Amino acid sequence: MSQALYRKYRSKKFSEVVGQQHITRTLSNAIKSGRVNHAYLFTGPRGVGKTSVARILAHEVNNIKYDETKTYLDIIEIDAASNRRIDEIRDLREKVHIAPTSAKYKVYIIDEVHMLTKEAFNALLKTLEEPPGHVIFILATTEAHKLPETIVSRTQRFSFKPISKSDAIKHLKEIAKTEGVKIDDEAVELLASHGAGSFRDSISLLDQVSTGGDVKVDDVRKMLGIAPAEAIEAIGTTVDSGTPEQLLGKLEEIRLKGYHPPTIAKQLSAYYRSRLINDQADRQEVISLLKKLLAVPASQDPDQLLELILLDKLLQSALTATPVEKTPENNVKIEPDKPTAEVKPEPVKASRKSESAWDKILEALKDQHNTLYSTLRMAKAEFSGKQVLKLTFNFAFHKKRLDEAKNLEILAATAKQIVGKPVKIITVVETGGIPLKSSDKPTVDGTVENGELQTISNIFGDAEVLDS
Repeated sequence: MSQALYRKYRSKKFSEVVGQQHITRTLSNAIKSGRVNHAYLFTGPRGVGKTSVARILAHEVNNIKYDETKTYLDIIEIDAASNRRIDEIRDLREKVHIAPTSAKYKVYIIDEVHMLTKEAFNALLKTLEEPPGHVIFILATTEAHKLPETIVSRTQRFSFKPISKSDAIKHLKEIAKTEGVKIDDEAVELLASHGAGSFRDSISLLDQVSTGGDVKVDDVRKMLGIAPAEAIEAIGTTVDSGTPEQLLGKLEEIRLKGYHPPTIAKQLSAYYRSRLINDQADRQEVISLLKKLLAVPASQDPDQLLELILLDKLLQSALTATPVEKTPENNVKIEPDKPTAEVKPEPVKASRKSESAWDKILEALKDQHNTLYSTLRMAKAEFSGKQVLKLTFNFAFHKKRLDEAKNLEILAATAKQIVGKPVKIITVVETGGIPLKSSDKPTVDGTVENGELQTISNIFGDAEVLDS
Protein backbone atom coordinates (compact mmCIF):
# COMPACT_ATOMS: atom_id res chain seq x y z
CA MET A 1 0.00 0.00 0.00
CA SER A 2 1.42 3.36 -1.03
CA GLN A 3 1.93 6.10 1.55
CA ALA A 4 -0.23 9.22 1.36
CA LEU A 5 1.65 12.22 0.01
CA TYR A 6 0.88 14.43 3.00
CA ARG A 7 2.56 11.83 5.26
CA LYS A 8 5.40 11.19 2.84
CA TYR A 9 6.27 14.88 2.65
CA ARG A 10 5.59 15.77 6.28
CA SER A 11 8.26 18.11 7.61
CA LYS A 12 10.90 16.44 9.82
CA LYS A 13 13.06 19.48 10.49
CA PHE A 14 12.28 23.07 11.38
CA SER A 15 13.92 24.12 8.10
CA GLU A 16 11.40 22.03 6.13
CA VAL A 17 8.30 23.62 7.66
CA VAL A 18 6.43 25.75 5.10
CA GLY A 19 4.96 29.14 5.94
CA GLN A 20 5.59 29.18 9.71
CA GLN A 21 9.08 30.68 9.87
CA HIS A 22 8.05 33.07 12.66
CA ILE A 23 7.46 30.03 14.88
CA THR A 24 10.24 27.67 13.81
CA ARG A 25 12.85 30.43 14.15
CA THR A 26 11.78 31.23 17.73
CA LEU A 27 11.71 27.57 18.78
CA SER A 28 15.12 26.86 17.21
CA ASN A 29 16.68 29.81 19.03
CA ALA A 30 15.09 28.73 22.32
CA ILE A 31 16.56 25.21 22.00
CA LYS A 32 20.02 26.54 21.09
CA SER A 33 20.02 28.89 24.08
CA GLY A 34 18.70 26.21 26.46
CA ARG A 35 15.56 28.19 27.28
CA VAL A 36 13.00 25.44 26.81
CA ASN A 37 9.60 26.06 28.38
CA HIS A 38 7.62 23.43 30.27
CA ALA A 39 4.39 23.97 28.26
CA TYR A 40 3.58 25.17 24.75
CA LEU A 41 0.25 25.95 23.08
CA PHE A 42 -0.01 25.68 19.29
CA THR A 43 -3.16 27.27 17.84
CA GLY A 44 -4.34 27.79 14.27
CA PRO A 45 -6.47 26.32 11.46
CA ARG A 46 -6.23 22.68 10.46
CA GLY A 47 -3.54 21.40 8.15
CA VAL A 48 -0.98 24.17 8.73
CA GLY A 49 1.66 22.15 10.60
CA LYS A 50 0.81 22.29 14.32
CA THR A 51 1.25 18.57 14.96
CA SER A 52 4.30 18.34 12.69
CA VAL A 53 6.06 21.17 14.53
CA ALA A 54 5.11 19.59 17.87
CA ARG A 55 6.77 16.31 16.84
CA ILE A 56 9.84 18.10 15.53
CA LEU A 57 10.11 20.05 18.79
CA ALA A 58 9.76 16.84 20.82
CA HIS A 59 12.68 15.28 18.93
CA GLU A 60 14.83 18.42 18.90
CA VAL A 61 14.67 19.04 22.68
CA ASN A 62 15.82 15.44 23.16
CA ASN A 63 18.42 15.65 20.37
CA ILE A 64 16.80 12.65 18.65
CA LYS A 65 16.64 12.20 14.89
CA TYR A 66 13.05 12.36 13.65
CA ASP A 67 12.26 8.96 12.14
CA GLU A 68 8.61 7.96 11.72
CA THR A 69 9.55 4.29 11.52
CA LYS A 70 10.77 4.36 15.12
CA THR A 71 8.79 4.70 18.33
CA TYR A 72 10.15 6.51 21.37
CA LEU A 73 8.59 5.78 24.74
CA ASP A 74 9.37 9.28 25.96
CA ILE A 75 7.33 11.01 23.25
CA ILE A 76 3.66 10.39 23.99
CA GLU A 77 0.87 11.59 21.68
CA ILE A 78 -2.66 11.85 23.05
CA ASP A 79 -5.79 12.52 21.01
CA ALA A 80 -7.97 14.59 23.31
CA ALA A 81 -11.03 13.89 21.15
CA SER A 82 -11.00 10.22 22.22
CA ASN A 83 -9.26 10.64 25.61
CA ARG A 84 -11.21 13.59 26.96
CA ARG A 85 -12.44 12.26 30.31
CA ILE A 86 -10.98 13.06 33.69
CA ASP A 87 -9.86 9.42 34.14
CA GLU A 88 -7.37 9.69 31.26
CA ILE A 89 -5.92 12.94 32.62
CA ARG A 90 -5.61 11.46 36.11
CA ASP A 91 -3.70 8.56 34.60
CA LEU A 92 -1.46 11.10 32.83
CA ARG A 93 -0.84 12.96 36.14
CA GLU A 94 0.37 9.74 37.76
CA LYS A 95 2.72 8.84 34.91
CA VAL A 96 4.36 12.27 34.47
CA HIS A 97 6.36 11.69 37.64
CA ILE A 98 8.04 8.65 36.10
CA ALA A 99 11.46 9.62 34.75
CA PRO A 100 12.18 9.34 31.00
CA THR A 101 13.45 5.93 29.90
CA SER A 102 16.26 7.12 27.63
CA ALA A 103 15.69 10.76 26.61
CA LYS A 104 16.28 13.99 28.49
CA TYR A 105 12.62 15.01 28.50
CA LYS A 106 9.32 13.19 28.51
CA VAL A 107 7.17 15.07 26.01
CA TYR A 108 3.37 14.91 25.97
CA ILE A 109 1.68 16.08 22.74
CA ILE A 110 -2.05 16.58 23.36
CA ASP A 111 -3.85 17.16 20.05
CA GLU A 112 -7.27 18.88 19.84
CA VAL A 113 -6.92 19.76 23.51
CA HIS A 114 -10.10 21.87 23.41
CA MET A 115 -12.09 18.60 23.44
CA LEU A 116 -11.23 17.87 27.09
CA THR A 117 -14.04 18.06 29.60
CA LYS A 118 -14.16 20.76 32.27
CA GLU A 119 -13.11 18.26 34.93
CA ALA A 120 -10.23 17.03 32.76
CA PHE A 121 -9.03 20.61 32.27
CA ASN A 122 -9.05 21.14 36.02
CA ALA A 123 -7.01 17.99 36.52
CA LEU A 124 -4.53 19.02 33.80
CA LEU A 125 -4.20 22.47 35.32
CA LYS A 126 -2.71 21.05 38.50
CA THR A 127 0.03 19.37 36.49
CA LEU A 128 0.73 22.46 34.38
CA GLU A 129 1.11 24.61 37.50
CA GLU A 130 3.89 22.50 39.01
CA PRO A 131 5.23 20.06 36.41
CA PRO A 132 8.25 17.85 37.04
CA GLY A 133 11.44 19.23 35.53
CA HIS A 134 11.71 16.37 33.04
CA VAL A 135 8.25 16.91 31.46
CA ILE A 136 7.23 19.14 28.53
CA PHE A 137 3.63 19.59 27.41
CA ILE A 138 2.73 20.60 23.85
CA LEU A 139 -0.98 21.38 23.46
CA ALA A 140 -2.44 21.78 19.96
CA THR A 141 -5.89 23.04 19.01
CA THR A 142 -7.90 24.53 16.17
CA GLU A 143 -10.29 26.24 18.59
CA ALA A 144 -8.25 28.16 21.12
CA HIS A 145 -11.30 30.17 22.27
CA LYS A 146 -12.64 27.02 23.95
CA LEU A 147 -9.65 26.72 26.28
CA PRO A 148 -9.88 28.04 29.85
CA GLU A 149 -7.77 31.15 30.43
CA THR A 150 -6.10 29.36 33.34
CA ILE A 151 -4.67 26.81 30.87
CA VAL A 152 -3.62 29.39 28.26
CA SER A 153 -1.85 31.57 30.84
CA ARG A 154 0.44 28.70 31.85
CA THR A 155 1.76 28.06 28.36
CA GLN A 156 3.82 29.77 25.69
CA ARG A 157 1.37 30.35 22.88
CA PHE A 158 2.30 30.18 19.19
CA SER A 159 -0.32 31.13 16.59
CA PHE A 160 0.01 29.30 13.28
CA LYS A 161 -1.25 31.18 10.24
CA PRO A 162 -2.91 29.78 7.10
CA ILE A 163 -0.44 28.84 4.38
CA SER A 164 -0.21 31.59 1.77
CA LYS A 165 -1.29 30.70 -1.74
CA SER A 166 2.18 31.43 -3.15
CA ASP A 167 3.88 29.13 -0.61
CA ALA A 168 1.36 26.38 -1.29
CA ILE A 169 1.83 26.65 -5.08
CA LYS A 170 5.61 26.54 -4.78
CA HIS A 171 5.63 23.48 -2.55
CA LEU A 172 2.98 21.63 -4.56
CA LYS A 173 5.10 22.09 -7.68
CA GLU A 174 8.13 20.68 -5.86
CA ILE A 175 6.17 17.63 -4.71
CA ALA A 176 4.70 17.08 -8.19
CA LYS A 177 8.18 17.31 -9.73
CA THR A 178 9.60 14.82 -7.22
CA GLU A 179 6.70 12.43 -7.83
CA GLY A 180 7.01 12.79 -11.61
CA VAL A 181 3.53 14.25 -11.95
CA LYS A 182 2.97 16.60 -14.91
CA ILE A 183 0.46 19.20 -13.87
CA ASP A 184 -0.59 22.54 -15.36
CA ASP A 185 0.25 25.73 -13.48
CA GLU A 186 -3.44 26.66 -13.52
CA ALA A 187 -4.31 23.28 -11.99
CA VAL A 188 -1.74 23.77 -9.21
CA GLU A 189 -3.15 27.23 -8.51
CA LEU A 190 -6.67 25.80 -8.27
CA LEU A 191 -5.50 23.12 -5.81
CA ALA A 192 -3.80 25.73 -3.66
CA SER A 193 -6.89 27.95 -3.71
CA HIS A 194 -9.22 25.11 -2.82
CA GLY A 195 -6.96 24.14 0.07
CA ALA A 196 -7.95 27.48 1.65
CA GLY A 197 -4.74 27.84 3.63
CA SER A 198 -4.59 24.17 4.69
CA PHE A 199 -1.40 22.70 3.27
CA ARG A 200 -2.43 19.16 4.19
CA ASP A 201 -5.69 19.54 2.26
CA SER A 202 -3.86 20.84 -0.83
CA ILE A 203 -1.40 17.92 -0.81
CA SER A 204 -4.24 15.43 -0.33
CA LEU A 205 -6.02 16.90 -3.36
CA LEU A 206 -2.82 16.61 -5.40
CA ASP A 207 -2.52 12.99 -4.29
CA GLN A 208 -6.10 12.32 -5.37
CA VAL A 209 -5.87 13.94 -8.81
CA SER A 210 -2.44 12.55 -9.77
CA THR A 211 -3.47 8.91 -9.99
CA GLY A 212 -3.12 8.69 -13.74
CA GLY A 213 -1.53 10.66 -16.60
CA ASP A 214 -0.99 14.38 -16.97
CA VAL A 215 -3.13 16.63 -14.80
CA LYS A 216 -5.07 19.44 -16.49
CA VAL A 217 -7.07 22.18 -14.86
CA ASP A 218 -10.31 20.58 -16.15
CA ASP A 219 -9.37 17.38 -14.32
CA VAL A 220 -9.08 19.32 -11.08
CA ARG A 221 -12.37 21.11 -11.67
CA LYS A 222 -14.19 17.84 -12.27
CA MET A 223 -12.67 16.26 -9.18
CA LEU A 224 -13.59 19.24 -7.00
CA GLY A 225 -17.02 19.66 -8.60
CA ILE A 226 -16.22 23.24 -9.62
CA ALA A 227 -18.39 24.66 -12.39
CA PRO A 228 -16.74 26.57 -15.27
CA ALA A 229 -16.45 30.31 -14.68
CA GLU A 230 -18.56 30.98 -17.79
CA ALA A 231 -21.48 29.03 -16.31
CA ILE A 232 -21.35 30.97 -13.04
CA GLU A 233 -21.14 34.28 -14.90
CA ALA A 234 -24.12 33.26 -17.04
CA ILE A 235 -26.19 32.61 -13.91
CA GLY A 236 -25.12 35.97 -12.47
CA THR A 237 -26.10 37.77 -15.68
CA THR A 238 -29.48 36.02 -15.75
CA VAL A 239 -30.12 36.99 -12.13
CA ASP A 240 -29.44 40.63 -13.01
CA SER A 241 -31.47 40.90 -16.20
CA GLY A 242 -33.15 37.62 -17.14
CA THR A 243 -36.46 35.91 -16.49
CA PRO A 244 -37.35 33.28 -13.89
CA GLU A 245 -37.70 30.68 -16.64
CA GLN A 246 -34.19 31.44 -17.94
CA LEU A 247 -32.71 31.29 -14.44
CA LEU A 248 -34.35 28.00 -13.54
CA GLY A 249 -33.23 26.58 -16.89
CA LYS A 250 -29.59 27.51 -16.26
CA LEU A 251 -29.68 26.11 -12.72
CA GLU A 252 -31.15 22.84 -14.00
CA GLU A 253 -28.55 22.69 -16.77
CA ILE A 254 -25.63 23.12 -14.40
CA ARG A 255 -27.17 20.66 -11.94
CA LEU A 256 -27.50 17.96 -14.61
CA LYS A 257 -23.78 18.30 -15.28
CA GLY A 258 -23.08 17.13 -11.74
CA TYR A 259 -22.36 20.40 -9.96
CA HIS A 260 -23.84 20.63 -6.48
CA PRO A 261 -25.69 23.62 -4.95
CA PRO A 262 -23.19 24.22 -2.09
CA THR A 263 -20.35 24.51 -4.60
CA ILE A 264 -22.43 26.69 -6.93
CA ALA A 265 -23.35 28.94 -4.00
CA LYS A 266 -19.69 29.28 -3.03
CA GLN A 267 -18.70 30.17 -6.59
CA LEU A 268 -21.55 32.67 -6.90
CA SER A 269 -20.38 34.25 -3.65
CA ALA A 270 -16.91 34.67 -5.14
CA TYR A 271 -18.45 36.09 -8.34
CA TYR A 272 -20.54 38.71 -6.52
CA ARG A 273 -17.73 39.48 -4.09
CA SER A 274 -15.51 40.28 -7.07
CA ARG A 275 -18.21 42.56 -8.49
CA LEU A 276 -18.52 44.27 -5.12
CA ILE A 277 -14.77 44.89 -4.90
CA ASN A 278 -14.74 46.27 -8.46
CA ASP A 279 -17.72 48.51 -7.65
CA GLN A 280 -19.88 46.83 -10.29
CA ALA A 281 -22.92 46.13 -8.11
CA ASP A 282 -25.11 47.70 -5.44
CA ARG A 283 -23.32 47.12 -2.14
CA GLN A 284 -26.33 46.58 0.09
CA GLU A 285 -27.97 44.18 -2.37
CA VAL A 286 -24.78 42.15 -2.80
CA ILE A 287 -24.04 41.97 0.94
CA SER A 288 -27.60 40.77 1.57
CA LEU A 289 -27.22 38.15 -1.17
CA LEU A 290 -23.86 36.94 0.19
CA LYS A 291 -25.38 36.43 3.64
CA LYS A 292 -28.18 34.32 2.15
CA LEU A 293 -25.78 32.20 0.05
CA LEU A 294 -23.87 31.26 3.21
CA ALA A 295 -26.90 29.27 4.37
CA VAL A 296 -27.04 27.02 1.29
CA PRO A 297 -24.45 24.36 2.32
CA ALA A 298 -26.13 23.76 5.70
CA SER A 299 -29.67 23.62 4.30
CA GLN A 300 -31.69 20.40 4.30
CA ASP A 301 -32.69 21.18 0.71
CA PRO A 302 -29.83 23.23 -0.79
CA ASP A 303 -31.26 22.90 -4.32
CA GLN A 304 -34.52 24.61 -3.44
CA LEU A 305 -32.91 27.21 -1.16
CA LEU A 306 -30.45 28.28 -3.86
CA GLU A 307 -33.31 28.63 -6.37
CA LEU A 308 -35.37 30.74 -3.95
CA ILE A 309 -32.43 33.02 -3.12
CA LEU A 310 -31.60 33.69 -6.76
CA LEU A 311 -35.24 34.06 -7.81
CA ASP A 312 -35.76 36.58 -5.02
CA LYS A 313 -32.77 38.59 -6.24
CA LEU A 314 -34.01 38.42 -9.85
CA LEU A 315 -37.53 39.55 -8.94
CA GLN A 316 -36.23 42.47 -6.87
CA SER A 317 -34.52 43.80 -9.98
CA ALA A 318 -37.31 42.96 -12.43
CA LEU A 319 -40.16 44.47 -10.40
CA THR A 320 -38.59 47.91 -10.73
CA ALA A 321 -39.25 47.87 -14.49
CA THR A 322 -42.19 50.30 -14.57
CA PRO A 323 -42.79 52.97 -17.23
CA VAL A 324 -42.48 55.75 -14.64
CA GLU A 325 -40.00 58.54 -15.31
CA LYS A 326 -38.30 60.80 -12.82
CA THR A 327 -36.84 64.27 -12.87
CA PRO A 328 -33.72 64.80 -10.76
CA GLU A 329 -34.89 68.22 -9.59
CA ASN A 330 -38.01 67.25 -7.64
CA ASN A 331 -38.22 63.46 -8.07
CA VAL A 332 -41.81 63.89 -9.37
CA LYS A 333 -43.25 61.15 -11.56
CA ILE A 334 -44.43 62.24 -14.99
CA GLU A 335 -46.50 60.55 -17.64
CA PRO A 336 -44.75 58.33 -20.15
CA ASP A 337 -44.59 59.64 -23.70
CA LYS A 338 -47.90 59.14 -25.53
CA PRO A 339 -48.00 57.91 -29.12
CA THR A 340 -49.80 61.16 -30.08
CA ALA A 341 -47.13 63.42 -28.59
CA GLU A 342 -46.58 66.47 -30.77
CA VAL A 343 -42.82 66.70 -30.18
CA LYS A 344 -41.03 63.61 -31.37
CA PRO A 345 -37.63 63.00 -29.74
CA GLU A 346 -34.72 62.90 -32.10
CA PRO A 347 -32.20 60.10 -31.72
CA VAL A 348 -28.74 61.23 -30.72
CA LYS A 349 -27.23 59.90 -33.94
CA ALA A 350 -29.54 62.10 -36.05
CA SER A 351 -27.94 65.33 -34.82
CA ARG A 352 -24.22 66.03 -34.80
CA LYS A 353 -24.72 68.58 -32.02
CA SER A 354 -26.67 66.12 -29.86
CA GLU A 355 -24.22 63.35 -30.58
CA SER A 356 -21.33 65.56 -29.58
CA ALA A 357 -23.05 66.61 -26.35
CA TRP A 358 -23.79 63.02 -25.32
CA ASP A 359 -20.26 61.91 -26.13
CA LYS A 360 -18.92 64.77 -24.03
CA ILE A 361 -21.20 63.78 -21.15
CA LEU A 362 -19.96 60.19 -21.28
CA GLU A 363 -16.35 61.31 -21.55
CA ALA A 364 -16.74 63.60 -18.54
CA LEU A 365 -18.12 60.74 -16.44
CA LYS A 366 -15.70 58.07 -17.62
CA ASP A 367 -12.79 58.79 -15.28
CA GLN A 368 -14.53 60.08 -12.15
CA HIS A 369 -17.64 57.85 -12.17
CA ASN A 370 -16.70 54.69 -14.00
CA THR A 371 -19.61 52.58 -12.73
CA LEU A 372 -22.17 55.22 -13.78
CA TYR A 373 -20.39 55.53 -17.13
CA SER A 374 -20.70 51.76 -17.67
CA THR A 375 -24.42 51.94 -16.94
CA LEU A 376 -25.01 54.87 -19.30
CA ARG A 377 -23.25 53.08 -22.12
CA MET A 378 -26.11 50.56 -22.00
CA ALA A 379 -28.66 53.29 -22.77
CA LYS A 380 -30.02 54.64 -26.06
CA ALA A 381 -29.91 58.43 -25.67
CA GLU A 382 -32.36 60.83 -27.30
CA PHE A 383 -32.45 64.64 -26.99
CA SER A 384 -35.62 66.65 -27.67
CA GLY A 385 -35.61 70.30 -28.63
CA LYS A 386 -36.32 71.48 -25.07
CA GLN A 387 -33.27 70.04 -23.34
CA VAL A 388 -35.00 66.80 -22.44
CA LEU A 389 -32.74 63.74 -22.37
CA LYS A 390 -34.51 60.41 -22.67
CA LEU A 391 -32.50 57.28 -21.83
CA THR A 392 -33.92 53.94 -22.90
CA PHE A 393 -32.53 50.72 -21.39
CA ASN A 394 -32.98 47.13 -22.47
CA PHE A 395 -32.95 45.82 -18.89
CA ALA A 396 -34.58 47.00 -15.67
CA PHE A 397 -31.34 46.44 -13.76
CA HIS A 398 -29.64 49.32 -15.59
CA LYS A 399 -32.62 51.64 -15.23
CA LYS A 400 -32.78 50.94 -11.51
CA ARG A 401 -29.10 51.72 -11.15
CA LEU A 402 -29.42 55.08 -12.91
CA ASP A 403 -32.60 55.99 -11.02
CA GLU A 404 -30.66 56.11 -7.75
CA ALA A 405 -30.76 59.72 -6.54
CA LYS A 406 -26.98 60.02 -6.40
CA ASN A 407 -26.53 58.87 -9.99
CA LEU A 408 -29.29 61.14 -11.31
CA GLU A 409 -27.74 64.14 -9.56
CA ILE A 410 -24.31 63.42 -11.02
CA LEU A 411 -25.72 62.96 -14.52
CA ALA A 412 -27.90 66.10 -14.31
CA ALA A 413 -25.00 68.23 -13.08
CA THR A 414 -22.67 66.91 -15.80
CA ALA A 415 -25.29 67.38 -18.54
CA LYS A 416 -25.94 70.98 -17.40
CA GLN A 417 -22.23 71.69 -17.48
CA ILE A 418 -21.89 70.30 -21.03
CA VAL A 419 -25.12 71.68 -22.54
CA GLY A 420 -25.13 74.97 -20.65
CA LYS A 421 -28.73 74.62 -19.49
CA PRO A 422 -30.64 72.40 -17.04
CA VAL A 423 -31.52 69.09 -18.65
CA LYS A 424 -34.61 67.05 -17.72
CA ILE A 425 -33.75 63.34 -17.57
CA ILE A 426 -36.26 60.60 -18.37
CA THR A 427 -35.46 56.91 -17.94
CA VAL A 428 -37.49 54.09 -19.44
CA VAL A 429 -37.17 50.36 -20.14
CA GLU A 430 -37.52 49.13 -23.73
CA THR A 431 -40.87 47.32 -24.12
CA GLY A 432 -40.15 45.78 -27.50
CA GLY A 433 -41.88 48.50 -29.52
CA ILE A 434 -45.41 47.29 -28.65
CA PRO A 435 -47.72 50.35 -28.94
CA LEU A 436 -50.17 51.18 -26.21
CA LYS A 437 -53.74 50.10 -26.82
CA SER A 438 -56.62 52.52 -26.55
CA SER A 439 -57.54 50.89 -23.23
CA ASP A 440 -54.09 51.51 -21.83
CA LYS A 441 -54.85 54.88 -20.26
CA PRO A 442 -52.34 56.63 -18.02
CA THR A 443 -53.44 57.00 -14.41
CA VAL A 444 -52.98 60.11 -12.31
CA ASP A 445 -49.73 58.85 -10.82
CA GLY A 446 -48.14 58.40 -14.24
CA THR A 447 -48.43 54.62 -14.58
CA VAL A 448 -50.32 52.78 -17.29
CA GLU A 449 -52.98 50.31 -16.22
CA ASN A 450 -52.77 47.59 -18.88
CA GLY A 451 -49.47 48.91 -20.23
CA GLU A 452 -47.88 48.00 -16.91
CA LEU A 453 -49.23 44.49 -17.29
CA GLN A 454 -47.65 44.35 -20.74
CA THR A 455 -44.31 45.43 -19.27
CA ILE A 456 -44.47 42.72 -16.62
CA SER A 457 -45.39 40.17 -19.29
CA ASN A 458 -42.36 41.18 -21.33
CA ILE A 459 -40.15 40.46 -18.32
CA PHE A 460 -41.75 37.34 -16.87
CA GLY A 461 -43.64 35.91 -19.83
CA ASP A 462 -47.42 35.81 -20.40
CA ALA A 463 -49.43 37.25 -17.50
CA GLU A 464 -53.06 37.93 -16.78
CA VAL A 465 -55.04 39.79 -14.13
CA LEU A 466 -57.36 37.67 -12.01
CA ASP A 467 -60.50 39.36 -10.75
CA SER A 468 -60.89 39.11 -6.99
